[in-house]
Amino acid sequence: MAFWTDELRRSDTLLYGRVTYELMQGAWRRPASGPWPDWMDASEVAFAEVMDPMRKVVASTVLDAVDWNAELLRGDLVDAVQRLKEQSGRGISLGGVRLPVALAAAGLIDEYTFVVHPVIAGRGPRLLDGVELTLELIERREFRSGVIVQRYRPAA
Repeated sequence: MAFWTDELRRSDTLLYGRVTYELMQGAWRRPASGPWPDWMDASEVAFAEVMDPMRKVVASTVLDAVDWNAELLRGDLVDAVQRLKEQSGRGISLGGVRLPVALAAAGLIDEYTFVVHPVIAGRGPRLLDGVELTLELIERREFRSGVIVQRYRPAA
């Protein structure tokens, strides 16, 4: 959790598709009652404290409205994200499965962070399925749990 909390701090905008936005909102939005739930440990509270107030941009053709410091991204996805990238700030953190495919295909992702867990799922969506990329490794980090973080940039 400390790794992901630090990752959030590298950006000031979160860009999600509808599904990821709804998952994150359900888990990390401060409850209306105020205090964080008892099930959250200190590292999860620290993560939520960073994520909750952040600006969120949601790419969705299904939702009519969003809240939780969020705005809907309307119009052409590529144009809208290009405009987002031109704004000043620390950067945009992108999450999801389908949204990154569209943005990677358009060349709009500047850096990729892959977190590999020592678990074989065997099914489910494949990340960046159908996108051809040549990436350059810029950082690799291992955790005692067996998790490996690899950070890449598109190769020139």
